[in-house]
Amino acid sequence: MNKKTTDTNEWLFEITPKNKLLALNLKEVWQYRDLLLLFVKRNIITAYKQTILGPLWYLIQPLFTSVIFTLIFNNVANISTGSVPPFLFNLAGITIWNYFTSCFSGTSNTFSANAGIFGKVYFPRVIMPLVAVISNLVRFGIQLFIFMAFFLYYYINGAAISINIYVVLFPVMVLIMGLLGLGLGMIISAMVTKYRDLNILIGFGMQLLMYISAVMYPVSYFVEKLPKYAWVVKYNPLSFVIESVRYMLLNTGVFDVSMFIYTLITTIIVLFLGIIIFNRAEKSFIDTI
Repeated sequence: MNKKTTDTNEWLFEITPKNKLLALNLKEVWQYRDLLLLFVKRNIITAYKQTILGPLWYLIQPLFTSVIFTLIFNNVANISTGSVPPFLFNLAGITIWNYFTSCFSGTSNTFSANAGIFGKVYFPRVIMPLVAVISNLVRFGIQLFIFMAFFLYYYINGAAISINIYVVLFPVMVLIMGLLGLGLGMIISAMVTKYRDLNILIGFGMQLLMYISAVMYPVSYFVEKLPKYAWVVKYNPLSFVIESVRYMLLNTGVFDVSMFIYTLITTIIVLFLGIIIFNRAEKSFIDTI
């Protein structure tokens, strides 16, 4: 006697290509939060595990860069930083700039660096870019601590520096830097799967971007010396964040509310474009990587 049976079992998870290009799947990311934290811990521990100086590189890089910038741009090129000590001025810019570059570089090679694990195990691919942004917060925190130590040193010795009320927006500036690095990194990571030459251009491009992001000079100096090309720096979201951080922490420069809104809008657009391009590349990158 034959009886028709109906299988009522349902899959717990169904792995399918994303139907929506503009989707971070935060619910799924939350389900894999333990994996996210595991990758973050791995990145922090293994970053300098087999080096002689270890975590000291977190301190050496910004300090040496600040010294070199002070010697070349302030002592040789005579770029004035007003009443702010040049070393502290440069250290403030380098600290926030390093967080952006760390997020960008850690995100821009997502597909190429993780092709092996992506081809064997399923998990939300967006976890890897998020790991870079979160784990680099530790490095940023250490470098910010060093900056505050030098700030106290100069302040005690009578330097005309102070923290103003706009410092309440400092976490927003850090978030903007992280999201810009995430968005741009997602775009580049998707493009690298097809155009490997971008890996070579990234380092060169980041150096050029640093020079037009007011890392080692005030925005007003560039506007004064090259007014014809002032828009290149003035409308660069990165230069606004760096200038604003200096204003918040050192009370030098200006804070433009209209530019703050412009930077927020630009960051959101870049992030959305990054998500769209990343999700599109995610569906077929394994065939081209």
